Amino acid sequence: MTDIVVLGSTNMDLVTYVEKAPQRGETVSGREFRTIPGGKGANQAIAAARAGGLVSMIGAVGNDGFGTRLRSTLEHSGVDTDDLRTVEGPSGTAHIVVDDEGGNAIVVIPGANGTLDHLSPGDEGVIAAAGTLLLQLEIPLAAVLAGAQAARRHDVRTILTPAPAQPLPDELLGAIDLLVPNEHEATTLTGRTDPREAATALLDQVREVVVTLGAAGSLYAARGAEPLAVPAPKVTAVDSTGAGDVFVGALAVALGEGRPMPDALKWAAAAAALSVQREGATESMPYRPEIEERYAS
Repeated sequence: MTDIVVLGSTNMDLVTYVEKAPQRGETVSGREFRTIPGGKGANQAIAAARAGGLVSMIGAVGNDGFGTRLRSTLEHSGVDTDDLRTVEGPSGTAHIVVDDEGGNAIVVIPGANGTLDHLSPGDEGVIAAAGTLLLQLEIPLAAVLAGAQAARRHDVRTILTPAPAQPLPDELLGAIDLLVPNEHEATTLTGRTDPREAATALLDQVREVVVTLGAAGSLYAARGAEPLAVPAPKVTAVDSTGAGDVFVGALAVALGEGRPMPDALKWAAAAAALSVQREGATESMPYRPEIEERYAS
């Protein structure tokens, strides 16, 4: 099993399902509301654990009912929560609208995640003992940078999902091994709307880039090599919430096991394709036998 540490967010997703998302000033009727444990950090941790990784979570939850449920969900999925602290106040929440085409719009309120602005004693040791560190941007940037720099000191592979999209300092990008933006995030970082051009531009700052393209698959670029397009399985999407995190979690497991990048991307795409056919984020995440079966088909 590959050792993976996730430094990131835990949120309770408050999900509303509608036929069509409302425009500004518009009120629409929804058909269902659900509370689903999520957050990009927790999502990636659970996805990696279900894909076969040995996963630890560094993060923070509030001392509320959401925090209790978030911790329980991680543990139930096999994620080590010894370094998931409980702080005073509310847990993070994400307010999500999902339309009948499987698209979504999300507002994130940090809550306890906002207190995670540095590494606590012992966190660097947890990172140093891993093979891969997964990072996102739903916690303060100071902690993301500290985690990336700790991983670099100990020769641990770092994978960053730059979401929510925002400009990033050179010192952070310089400490990242693999950057995994979607099309929108790649454009925010580079100003280029063409994924291939954006990926090429990002190679000035990072060693490897995977731009995720939704139903179109992904585009891999590395210094000194031609970009590689990897298609996604053709499926009917029900809910795309968390699909990118499933992709990254599965990709981290595949790379940690030594799979070549083309095979790792295909395996991760199989996992993401399974997740979009189900509602919810963590609830939709596939287990390793399902991924292997989809990958082989």
